[in-house]
Amino acid sequence: MKQQEKPVAPAQGPDSASPTAAPPGQAPLPALQFDRVELAGAFGDLGTLLPIVVGMIFINHLSPSSVFLTFGLFYIVAGYYYRLPVPVQPLKAVGAIAIMYPAVITEAVIGAAGIIFSVFLLVASLTGIIDRLARLFSQAVVRGIQLTLGLIFLKKGIELITHKNVFLSGMESHLAGLPVNLVVGVVVFALVLLLLDNKRFPAALMALAVGIASGIALGGFAGLKFSLGPTAMHIVSPTMADFWTAAIMLIIPQIPLTIGNACVGTADTCCSLFNGHPELRKAKAGRFAFSMGLMNLPAGLLGAVPMCHGTGGLAAHYRFGARTGGAPVMIGVFFVIIALLFGEFGFTLLSIIPQSVLGVLLVFAGLELCPLLRSLKTNEEYFVALLIAGIALAVPNMGWAFAVGIAVDFFIRKFKVKI
Repeated sequence: MKQQEKPVAPAQGPDSASPTAAPPGQAPLPALQFDRVELAGAFGDLGTLLPIVVGMIFINHLSPSSVFLTFGLFYIVAGYYYRLPVPVQPLKAVGAIAIMYPAVITEAVIGAAGIIFSVFLLVASLTGIIDRLARLFSQAVVRGIQLTLGLIFLKKGIELITHKNVFLSGMESHLAGLPVNLVVGVVVFALVLLLLDNKRFPAALMALAVGIASGIALGGFAGLKFSLGPTAMHIVSPTMADFWTAAIMLIIPQIPLTIGNACVGTADTCCSLFNGHPELRKAKAGRFAFSMGLMNLPAGLLGAVPMCHGTGGLAAHYRFGARTGGAPVMIGVFFVIIALLFGEFGFTLLSIIPQSVLGVLLVFAGLELCPLLRSLKTNEEYFVALLIAGIALAVPNMGWAFAVGIAVDFFIRKFKVKI
């Protein structure tokens, strides 16, 4: 896939916003763009977000309005502050464990996880611990993390495309003996491939339009609710037992992934895709930790899905056209509208997008991440990166892969091992 090599300058033209005014003596902030290409990029990460979020709403009985409101507000804050298409994603380890053990991981436990995660990240960023930990992640380790996520996206995307169920809610559908989900996926994959660099008909928007249309045609609304207005929201009150369960089962497995991917990996991917951009001074591991800590506190209090940034989400937004903070702002406003105006109906509309359409978005996001490996120069660096990817694909907890990769990388550099 093509990578950005030159500094990204704000585009000028009828669809471009003018630079934000700045005090005398200071350079103006880069413009936020709100054109249809930026809008397409805004929806590029739904393949990562929706499967986990919809699964946790269905299985862990979370409030759709609480979940989408917190995601929307975080996206808006990220877009305005970072001025880049910085993503907001569910915590992957937390989401996977919560969906796997719904009897234990209740709404209160998920809320407790958000609060613990918030406090940890705020303390780690304000004390500088995150920046010190970031030094452990050499370029070889970071590229290994990015390759790992790219391959996982490819694998998960293909699984969603070939899944027998059309919808995340579990509906299976066949038409004239054909596997409908697979057929829709093949059609949408071909459509995205044809429109990948088309600015008049952006690929992600066309994919979502086809997905929603096919979902409606296949009866995706059957048995689902249509009520408007926000769903019930309330402040959760976790017990000490809930905090203990959250810390042991959710937070400890998540922390290595957050530091490696959401903090260090996101910062590195920003530098790779937006080399020379004036706002890269904000794209630092410590600042990403702070913004995640800040926004997870209200999410935890509302019992919503804990959130993070992520290198895969950044690649997904970028692949489908996002180049400024306008994309996060637009998807953020969309989620806030879903949460407060459409409630259950908005959640239903998102949940009828066929799994294969989300899988196609994931596949192209993965294909954007994997080529970043090409920046490595030595056999030793490739060895570390490929080792991390191999372990991560074999062991469910990616934290082990990161730890082994850091240790091997240190050993190779310390003893000047040649491969």
